[in-house]
Amino acid sequence: MARSARPVVHYMATRPDGTVPPTDTYLAAYHRAQGETIPTVNLADNIGQVIDHPTPGRKWYTDRPFGYFHMYTRPGEILERIEDGWPIRLWIVEPLGETGNWGGHFYPYWLLSQQIRVVEETDAWKAFGHRGAQVLATLAQLPDLAGQWATEWTADPEGTLRTYKAWEKRVDHTRALTGWASCRAEYSRREAGLQAANELAGNAAGEAAAAAGADPHAVTLIQLRARCLVAGQLMFDRIRNGEYEQSIRGLLLGAGLDTPAPVPA
Repeated sequence: MARSARPVVHYMATRPDGTVPPTDTYLAAYHRAQGETIPTVNLADNIGQVIDHPTPGRKWYTDRPFGYFHMYTRPGEILERIEDGWPIRLWIVEPLGETGNWGGHFYPYWLLSQQIRVVEETDAWKAFGHRGAQVLATLAQLPDLAGQWATEWTADPEGTLRTYKAWEKRVDHTRALTGWASCRAEYSRREAGLQAANELAGNAAGEAAAAAGADPHAVTLIQLRARCLVAGQLMFDRIRNGEYEQSIRGLLLGAGLDTPAPVPA
């Protein structure tokens, strides 16, 4: 007996207050500069309700900052078009009426419509992809971890620098972050999630390391360690088979550095 196809789930992200951000951030910035107010709707106020787009645009073009409801079928890509970045709230919605896309195979996980039903709010961590919960847990630990790494650096600057430089060289040589993690994220539709996690990790680690008194060079390498760590957590299930891939995953998680990385659940 053939298995039935898994139902397609459509996701939308909102700001923390529940309002939908503009579809096009560049147009939004231009219109705001002209003193215009960009319309929006609040999904949190309309759970279970059908919403018509307040100012629908031409189908299906970007001719205004917010011209249609923009849904994703792969939640790991949701953060690619969020103007204010993380944090967000995540919603399951149902497209109604005519739907469209920008066309071609470049946007297979997008769906555009001018009417939706708000089904329910769901876990925001899904915006990072399948392992978003592990990523958020790691991001929450990073201020403490980066402070610890900075303290270790201060205690033995020359030895720690040698250790980090040897690890950095292996990361660069194998392209563990720029090749393995990024390519696997692209194939599994977590590319936007990885980019957002990298930025959040770098910022959190950089602030904590600087606050702990680390010099600029140490801060830069600690930020790289943090970005690799969240990438290793996010792509843990995609970089795992075979001895070489396990070594790549180990590099991302900090193999060769003194403090062991948290073990993913």
